[in-house]
Amino acid sequence: MTSSQEELLPATRRALTHRIATAQREGRTPSLVGAVVRDGRLVWSGSRSCVDGHAPDTDTQYRIGSITKTFTAVLVMRLRDEGLLDLGDPLGRHLPGTDAGEVTIAQLLAHTGGLAAETPGPWWERTPGSLRPALADVLGERPFLHPRGRLHHYSNPGYTLLGVLVEQVRGEKWETVLRQEVLQPLGLHRTGGRPEAPHADGWAVHPWADALLPEPAEDLGLMAPAGQLWSTAEDLCRFAVFLAEGDERVLSTASVREMRTPAAPGDLTEPDSGYGLGMQIVRRDGRTLVGHTGSLPGFLAGLLVSAEDGLGAVALTNCTSGPLPGALAGDLVAIVAEAEPRIAEPWRPLDELDPTLLDLTGQWYWGTRSFALRLEAGRGLELRPLQGAGRSARFRADDEGTWTGLDGYYEGETLTVVRRPDGSASHLDFGSFVFTREPYEAGAPVPGGVDPGGWQSLA
Repeated sequence: MTSSQEELLPATRRALTHRIATAQREGRTPSLVGAVVRDGRLVWSGSRSCVDGHAPDTDTQYRIGSITKTFTAVLVMRLRDEGLLDLGDPLGRHLPGTDAGEVTIAQLLAHTGGLAAETPGPWWERTPGSLRPALADVLGERPFLHPRGRLHHYSNPGYTLLGVLVEQVRGEKWETVLRQEVLQPLGLHRTGGRPEAPHADGWAVHPWADALLPEPAEDLGLMAPAGQLWSTAEDLCRFAVFLAEGDERVLSTASVREMRTPAAPGDLTEPDSGYGLGMQIVRRDGRTLVGHTGSLPGFLAGLLVSAEDGLGAVALTNCTSGPLPGALAGDLVAIVAEAEPRIAEPWRPLDELDPTLLDLTGQWYWGTRSFALRLEAGRGLELRPLQGAGRSARFRADDEGTWTGLDGYYEGETLTVVRRPDGSASHLDFGSFVFTREPYEAGAPVPGGVDPGGWQSLA
């Protein structure tokens, strides 16, 4: 990833610096690093420190806590894409012998498996992993607190199970697999399970006095896939680009997009939040942000991406409680997006035009509701209601002469053009929903006209 600190306007850079300076001071954190990546390039970074002359930079390692979960989820998606497992498989099919064998892999990824949030025994984040040498020590005697698949309940032990699943299928340690399959291909050479200089030390700040207490940096053992990693702002910016665009060496664009798609609602107290497959999803000021936050004793971290804006931001601090890293990363994205909005690509006509597809465009009716169908590049189609809200969707052309829905109500559904003997389009079939050129068109399948008298007045 190239770096170009001069690409942003001076006013934008000052606003970003002001935001992290305020966060460091008001959050009372010993140090803070922020960075912004735009269209694959690191365009800004800044830092603040309580020690003059010792400000960190984008190569300084911090512990990133639960951002680790997104890395673990990428490994699981790779196994799925290789056909080694299915997300709907029960865990026990691939990892027998646990008390959580009936939970599915997808439910573990989305935190909908009903598992407890934490391990039994002493606080796992502040004690050595040697206290939990086996999965039974991680799950305890009562691993499930809720019915499976019913609600989003964040579970750290769930990601331990996913990490052990990766080890079982690959036959290698989780961290070894991660290094070989994700970190090295993406060039994340400063990311790993152990700190390497230069790195920040973790601190607790007294809530009622400006005093510090050093925090231990424990090896989490089996809990490592839930929160072990250390990383830098520069490495996480590279990872942000991957989460926005994918990388065929690691995971396709389609699979990364699947991870970013809501798989579970968020906390009911936060209606604008959700969770995908290893990614947090936040709606903020009309913008969708995806990524993850993380915390471990002594550290807070946030990574958020707006794929639509081509922007990602990272915030790293070394305090147990302080500035909210997710909110801070979101602010950094918003500052750039609003001050320097993305310039739209020029409009261009289609490279090729199929008259039979052009004939499909225009107004269609489902019953009496009117819709417009547009032709897009690559033989794609877009359906939109002409009035009010409705079932809109984009469709990708298939090899069989049909189309598959990409989003909205018709996501995954098949669109078929039913033609008359002369080749003209009779109607559109959206998974048995028939769209016609006239409302309740006579002679069309349901919902075509059924009364032989046709349309009539009240008199």
